[in-house]
Amino acid sequence: MIRVWARLDGAKTHDLVATLDRHRSSVNALALSSDGSVLYSGACDRSVLVWERDKSSSYMAVTGALRGHERAILCLACVGELVISGSGDRTVRIWRREGFRMGYSCLAVMEGHARGIKSLAAVRMPNSDEAGEPEVYRVCSGSLDGEVMVWRVRVSPVSS
Repeated sequence: MIRVWARLDGAKTHDLVATLDRHRSSVNALALSSDGSVLYSGACDRSVLVWERDKSSSYMAVTGALRGHERAILCLACVGELVISGSGDRTVRIWRREGFRMGYSCLAVMEGHARGIKSLAAVRMPNSDEAGEPEVYRVCSGSLDGEVMVWRVRVSPVSS
């Protein structure tokens, strides 16, 4: 369950304004899209839920789910148009939205850690500005095996 709090004008304390309750188990990780319009939540139920503001109200609604991990989602990161998830299944997955309301696709599954992925960080690397060139990202994953892995990920542009 995710609780949303806000401090109203002039108030000294925060008030509970919404409860987002769609996961079937404990939420372990949250990440916001780069523009703050989409919230991603990862849980022990092995799913990443996609939350967007409902146009008819000020509340968030689930608009998608990212599935493929075999164990709990332990961490999330967002960079550019990508969502990155780390799991107890020892993998890191790279996801991207494929057009408006078309859902998400898993672009890559990175393996190599001996234990679950506990932390993620990512950055888009500067590269050629030529149209059609893949974007390059650096993704760092920290695991309960005590190791940090640094991955170079190339992502082709979305087809129109």
